[in-house]
Amino acid sequence: MKRLKHLLFICCLVGLGASGLNAQDIHFSQFYLSPLNLNPAMTGVMNCNVRLVANYRNQWASVLKSNAFNTYSVSYDQRIPVGRYDFFGVGGTFWGDRAGELDFSTLQGRLSAAYSKKMGGYRNKSHYLVFGADAGVSQRSIDFLNARYGNQHDGNGGFDETLPTFETFDNTNFLFADVSAGLLWFSVFDEDNNFYMGAAYSHLNQANQSFDDSEFEALYSKFTVHAGGEFMVTQKLGLVPGVVVFKQGPSFQVNAGTSLKFLMGDSRTQYQAFQVGAWMRVANHFQDALTADALILSTRFDYNDFSLGFSYDVNVSSLKTASNSNGAFEFALVYKICGPERRSVYCPNF
Repeated sequence: MKRLKHLLFICCLVGLGASGLNAQDIHFSQFYLSPLNLNPAMTGVMNCNVRLVANYRNQWASVLKSNAFNTYSVSYDQRIPVGRYDFFGVGGTFWGDRAGELDFSTLQGRLSAAYSKKMGGYRNKSHYLVFGADAGVSQRSIDFLNARYGNQHDGNGGFDETLPTFETFDNTNFLFADVSAGLLWFSVFDEDNNFYMGAAYSHLNQANQSFDDSEFEALYSKFTVHAGGEFMVTQKLGLVPGVVVFKQGPSFQVNAGTSLKFLMGDSRTQYQAFQVGAWMRVANHFQDALTADALILSTRFDYNDFSLGFSYDVNVSSLKTASNSNGAFEFALVYKICGPERRSVYCPNF
């Protein structure tokens, strides 16, 4: 019985990769440590001049072993002063994703730009509105030689790959353009307290995702709403809450929680902070009602211009029988290059 459940679980995952090609984008549990993948309006929004970010996610390895879902991303962005208070941000992102036995893969490279306009306040307390957009090129590919079809089922829980199949496809890979836009509002109250909220509209052009030239499968547009901030409770202890909501076609997902932030050492000579957090992700599974998907446990360490994050998803959905509650782990690394210029404390610390 347990083996049968594992087989059904794997078939579901492979089915998602093969039949739901236009269903969902990549996502990171540590969305706050992958700013350019979250919202193009976050390009250049930082307290330094240059930011380098790397993310890696591995999911379902406990069941799929070498066929686990793997996602990686690297990005670069910088801010350019405009006038006395405003900023222009430019950046670039490259990410890749591989899923399941069919090696369903996506590679994307894109450029982003944003403009941060000061709306009020003064040096250590200010409010900004940011407009951002990005454009890129993606490649999607799949290995149909590893596909198994219903007419190849042998009736005993296995497949006879020597049997013919009636499925044919014109392409094993294709390219498509992708365009997104976003808005961001943030308020900085002092160096340790801030608030932000934003929204993004991705896949404005709804590019074709079909591997068959005779069909058109539009990539669902995605709506993203997110908010968060930093709030110091004492001189050394703070809260870092956050929430993000995704809506893409029939898929809906909410990720919300908070981290406890502990300041260490003397912040006047060097910045050191440690965070531990707990988050919950809820989603609709296979177009069913909204249910709990994963409990996310996270840590983060900041040392001057470096940030290192790690998170682990504990699967709490109905798939936990097959996954033994194992979900995904993530790593995130951020490095900022700060110059001598500090015109104001003007944005949250992503």
